[in-house]
Amino acid sequence: MSDSTVPAPTFADLFEAIVDNISTVVHGKREAIEFALIALLGEGHLLIEDVPGVGKTSLAKALASSIDCTWKRVQFTPDLLPADLVGVSVYERSTEQFRFTPGPIFANIVLADEINRASPKTQSALLEAMEERQVSADGTTHRLDPPFMVIATQNPVEQEGTYRLPESQLDRFLLRISLGYPGRTAEMAILDGQGSIDALHKMEPVVSSDEVMQMIDAVKQVYLAPALKSYLIDLAEASRRHSSIELGLSPRATLQLAAAVRGHAAARGRDYGTPDDVKAVARSVLAHRILLRSGSNARTSAEEAIDELLADVAVPAAG
Repeated sequence: MSDSTVPAPTFADLFEAIVDNISTVVHGKREAIEFALIALLGEGHLLIEDVPGVGKTSLAKALASSIDCTWKRVQFTPDLLPADLVGVSVYERSTEQFRFTPGPIFANIVLADEINRASPKTQSALLEAMEERQVSADGTTHRLDPPFMVIATQNPVEQEGTYRLPESQLDRFLLRISLGYPGRTAEMAILDGQGSIDALHKMEPVVSSDEVMQMIDAVKQVYLAPALKSYLIDLAEASRRHSSIELGLSPRATLQLAAAVRGHAAARGRDYGTPDDVKAVARSVLAHRILLRSGSNARTSAEEAIDELLADVAVPAAG
């Protein structure tokens, strides 16, 4: 058989290749890996919130290493300045002009490690890049090459010396996930050395940036029926009336939920979304976008409030 007759890899083939590649480093966390990839293909950003040592940074690095693209890691610290992230203009004596030197934000995948340790001023430097895929410096706008994704990590337990992410910043993340502790089998593999840092260093890209852009375009083509779109709006409206929710879901939340639903459907080999896709991604897409009321009647967690919305809002009938 000649090479010309070999079929091109399908979306499912490419998706599975990336997930399998990351799984060689991050053991026993397939759902988290899939969600990270869905965030990339939905042209969104990912917030990984968990305790130290469970693989947050490894997941981000493994995703970046699985794709033939540029990536940068930024360690967020209290003394990190916006210019350290965006870039600075340097005066060149030879030309008697200022030349813009791009910062680490100019990459396809940017790992913002421990994002809540930087000052709000530095955190806000990410807003324009995350929302508009561009940065402004010295009165000039610089476009960011696609694909572009910010993967941020933060430790929810150790709060000393940290700055809480504002709602406007949280709303820019398509998904917020936690990895949790590995299962016994996965932890045994880590002890055996299969999860060592050497495996991460040896990772090779399994898809090209062009193939990633094709996958992003394929996700955009996933069909959402009018009844399913109405279901998304019903969830948003119910959150704004919920007695335990102070700040309900914004229109941006509905758009982000639709993007995640399309990505989840495509990952399952379908070109149409279903209510099951909505339920699968709802917690990770919506929980960080609501603000609970204070008081004894408030829900113990945002995730529980989202579960209640899903239970209360009628699911559209098939047909």
